[in-house]
Amino acid sequence: MVKLGYYIGAGLPERGPEIELAREAERLGYDSAWVGESWGADAVTQLAWLGALTSRIKLGSAVMQVPARTPANCAMTAATLDQLSGGRFLLGLGTSGPAVVEGWHGRAWREPLTMLREYVEIVRAVLRREPLEFQGRHYVIPHESGDGDEARRPLKLRLRPVRTEIPIFLAAIAPRAVELAAEIAEGWIPIFFVPEAARKVFPSMERARFEVAPIVRVVLTDDVQAGRDALKPYYAFYIGGMGPRGKNFYNDLACHYGFEGEARVIQDRFLDGERAAAAAAVPDDFVDAVALVGPKERIAERVHAFGEAGATTLIASTTDAAALRALADVAL
Repeated sequence: MVKLGYYIGAGLPERGPEIELAREAERLGYDSAWVGESWGADAVTQLAWLGALTSRIKLGSAVMQVPARTPANCAMTAATLDQLSGGRFLLGLGTSGPAVVEGWHGRAWREPLTMLREYVEIVRAVLRREPLEFQGRHYVIPHESGDGDEARRPLKLRLRPVRTEIPIFLAAIAPRAVELAAEIAEGWIPIFFVPEAARKVFPSMERARFEVAPIVRVVLTDDVQAGRDALKPYYAFYIGGMGPRGKNFYNDLACHYGFEGEARVIQDRFLDGERAAAAAAVPDDFVDAVALVGPKERIAERVHAFGEAGATTLIASTTDAAALRALADVAL
């Protein structure tokens, strides 16, 4: 049976509605609630708020941006959230892409998989309360420029974590990145997961023993076409606008799934400033594949397809309480 999660987006939510939906998800039996971040609200503050207002539901970051925090700071944050929530935290990490890494965090985009591997290794060492010493391509700890032996003394986490092995999920959208997740993480958070093609695009799924938790937009409606159309601007933004030509990994992902021609048109129109035309170019078939749109019966069919494809948790993205309840009815 597929577990359910609830996703609070990366924008700044109103204090009431989305937090209350997360509490409703807990009442309905959802396994987890997840908070993202981009260049709006941060995930950590919202997770702390949510943790104080809930008692059972797991709390996941989907995702905390690797370029935004040192690995030691990330580990401290994870340990703190886990302790305050009574061991409910799930650490979702992602490198983000060049548009955010360079345009927001002011860091060079280079060797993201090497950086992510080092980052996870350091986070795990900190949570185990090992004296922190690391020599890598991206991280050298203690720093070589320390002034004197005392400044270079390895430190270890002063907090004693509730768990020394907090589950780590990696957001990955390229085949090599998913291979890394299968190797070093407990879970994978895909975006735009196509059940019918996922195992072909990501062959490492066949060898992996990890959680697969795609973020899935949910629209409960009897007017399927209207539901599709409501989601198309969202997909057009990612496929068309999250990076320039040649550096948009969401566009690459659509191509991997067999939508090469459509992805090119979406990107051309979006980058030319024609956002409505870009949204109109998103194929119905793409929306049907990656989202849950329609009446309860149609949603149930797609939930089954996701489960058959290897998804272990569906992280539902919706602001509609009725959609949350309908999804619980068909999946739990």
